[in-house]
Amino acid sequence: MKIFVAGLSYKTTPVELREKLAVSRARLQCCGCRLKLRGNLSEVVLLSTCNRVEIYGVSPWIHGRVQQLFQELTSTDIDFTPYLYVKEGVEAAEHLFAVAGGLDSMVIGETEITGQVKAAYEAAKAAGLTGKKMNRLFQTAFAVVKAVRTNTGIGRGATSVGSVAVELAEKIFDLDLSSKTVMILGAGKMGEACVKHLAKRGAKTVLVANRSMERAEKLAAEFGGHAVRLEDSAVAMTGADILVSSTGSADLILRREDVAKILPARRNRPLVIVDIAVPRDIDPAVAELPNVFLYDIDDLEAVVRENTKNREAELALCHQIIAEHSAELMEKFEALFAQPASEPVEVMPGWLFGGATA
Repeated sequence: MKIFVAGLSYKTTPVELREKLAVSRARLQCCGCRLKLRGNLSEVVLLSTCNRVEIYGVSPWIHGRVQQLFQELTSTDIDFTPYLYVKEGVEAAEHLFAVAGGLDSMVIGETEITGQVKAAYEAAKAAGLTGKKMNRLFQTAFAVVKAVRTNTGIGRGATSVGSVAVELAEKIFDLDLSSKTVMILGAGKMGEACVKHLAKRGAKTVLVANRSMERAEKLAAEFGGHAVRLEDSAVAMTGADILVSSTGSADLILRREDVAKILPARRNRPLVIVDIAVPRDIDPAVAELPNVFLYDIDDLEAVVRENTKNREAELALCHQIIAEHSAELMEKFEALFAQPASEPVEVMPGWLFGGATA
């Protein structure tokens, strides 16, 4: 019985495909149960973020059925095989440790991913989807994160995706946001991060739209901004220069026709929209409208590449720490969970598909 990770990320898959597999936090347990039962997995943890969807599990055999596992997460018939990666044993452990530590993130050293990994693990554990191997694997991952942050400078000055979105807005408006009206769709952690960075960069007017008006009012009040009902967001955009969207909605929040209606009142003023949500909040067709500039999370990579240069020097030390912890974990697994070579391997007939995975 081997530990494995199978997944796809921003490195292998564009956002228009990642969003087809995105799983909300509320659905992690339900989807995890389905994966465990139909995938013949003895343990499983499902991780879904804006940049990746990954299945961590324990199974006697995984190759040849990864596509079927991911098919359980979507109602589409898209073949995700060309975008998927599979790692087993020590490579799977090293991958998780790198992910949890922010080393595999679009923004190297970012800290938001650690909380997302913890939430995914806790959801799986609460649903009874983990056992000795996944528990030990993820507990070791959090110890590795602590060691990396304590002994290296990889996270020093690290930025989040939200702050990169703000940096992009600055580039477009020649570093001057003082006279710009910024609107945030979604008052969650990403939206809050955007507001904080915008305030630091001198944004004068901030509008916060959220499904919960109470949450929008609370966040807006912290920065002297104004709260807007989510259903009124299209009208409120008439006065905005920059829109950053990061809701957790499974459906589009703004469609092409919604934005087209407010353009006459804007009188050709440019509107910059940064959609950092997965699934996306903004209809991609919005980019076809005049004087509207739409960027999704994959478009942020050019900005991110500039921010990673200062952290590359620390990566070697980080990977050394990861390698040491991974090797130690594998030794413990061999000692505690060794099984006779003659033990029969149980594989559900319906999963015996051929074909290698990427």
